[in-house]
Amino acid sequence: MGLDFAVEVDAPEDLAHDARRADALVTVRARPGREAAPRTPAAEVLIMDRSLSMAGRGKLDEAKRAVCAAIDTLRDGTRLGVVAGNHLAEVVFPPDGGLVPVDAGVREAAKARVAAQLAEGGTAIGQWLACADRLFAAARSPGAVRHAVLYTDGKDEHETPEQLRAVLDACTDRFVCDARGLGEDWNYEQLLRISEALHGGAEAVVDVTDLTEDFTRLMRQAQRIAVARVYLGLRLNERFRLDFVRQTRPVEAELTARQEYGSETHVPLGPWSPGEARQYQVSLRFDSASLPIGENLRAARLTLHAEALDGTREACSETRSMAVRRRGAAGFGIPRSPHLTRVENERELGMAMRACADAQQRGDFERADRELRIALGLAEDLRDGVRLRLLRSVAVTGTDGRPRVRRDAPRGQMQRLGLESTRTAAPPVDAMDAAGPQGAEVPPGEGVLPRVCPRCGTTAAVGTGRFCEECGHRFGDAPANGTADVPANDTPVDAS
Repeated sequence: MGLDFAVEVDAPEDLAHDARRADALVTVRARPGREAAPRTPAAEVLIMDRSLSMAGRGKLDEAKRAVCAAIDTLRDGTRLGVVAGNHLAEVVFPPDGGLVPVDAGVREAAKARVAAQLAEGGTAIGQWLACADRLFAAARSPGAVRHAVLYTDGKDEHETPEQLRAVLDACTDRFVCDARGLGEDWNYEQLLRISEALHGGAEAVVDVTDLTEDFTRLMRQAQRIAVARVYLGLRLNERFRLDFVRQTRPVEAELTARQEYGSETHVPLGPWSPGEARQYQVSLRFDSASLPIGENLRAARLTLHAEALDGTREACSETRSMAVRRRGAAGFGIPRSPHLTRVENERELGMAMRACADAQQRGDFERADRELRIALGLAEDLRDGVRLRLLRSVAVTGTDGRPRVRRDAPRGQMQRLGLESTRTAAPPVDAMDAAGPQGAEVPPGEGVLPRVCPRCGTTAAVGTGRFCEECGHRFGDAPANGTADVPANDTPVDAS
């Protein structure tokens, strides 16, 4: 298989008497296998935006240069296709469709077709992805890496969000796609939606001349993929149901796809390369009255599975367990795991960054300033240097001495703020030490009582949270008696 996988489960064992949710952090690491494995077969589809907006400022010429550089970087034998998209999608190489193995002649023919493209029409990214999916299907082989890369300089204006979502749902676990926003006029939410569904990366390329280096790097990264598709297999105790699986590090992503495979539920985790490490949050729901008091229960068993070259899925890790025990005494809180608390705070940071970017772009500067201050406070508390620097790059000090969003911040910079909001930093070495010991009881009346979301009724896992982790609703001021918070528009939070 080429990789050895190690799985660690960090889950607080004790549950409060009236708890209805159990969470675990699952860390997966991939190392080179002990024995040499055959090279994983690969297919690559390069997706060009040739809409009319690409005609200005030499953008299409630079994009052609980047696509040609990507073609030159591919290994011989990689199966190649090129799609050019506007409000439609066309396979421009090979001319008769399908995918062809790369060699010297194929490279020159493909680059000639790329060079001939002209800018015209609108933008319908879902059609581009559907076209790529058809190309991959025509040359599908089990266990092969199926990788696509696309760039766009505009918004997905010639199809509805529902149409794009339908295409992404159909393409999930069929191929992986990296997406790039070129210039300033694209929409970060659309790129995040693509990268989340298709297990790729999304980045801003504000200077079009940087695209060639970026595409070359992406091709080299794709060539390092050793296992094309990995799955988190979950076997649940009948008292529990799966609420969500979320990737939390190095990039946040909601993993919504579910596949029933034998007696397990499989959640696609995408392709893996040597040296990768990722973290996931697994959340289970249950009826608290259904759990016996004081009894250790195995809530779930977790096993990784990899797709083999013959298309079968085989276990590629040891099975780990998620165990829980319901406490008998009502009124005694169970301290939240500092690791889970950090994950929830990192998610709040990302939500505040996106809310800031959205408010600034629609001219709601009061809201943008408020979200900026919240995000800055969270980034400082988390010691997340990367996102802190990004936030400071769009901030100035107001006349009242507090930070506020630059009114003249370029659109591309605010789009990048939204796009990079999902990137999470590794926690500082001493971060968990500062959180104090785990397992101590919290006496009644001490600490912050859980908040109840007035929009969806979810009880927050973190008492100090500013957002509902279920629906994204902004909480008001911390309630004094555990009653529901007022809507955010009525009582805005000011982190000053």
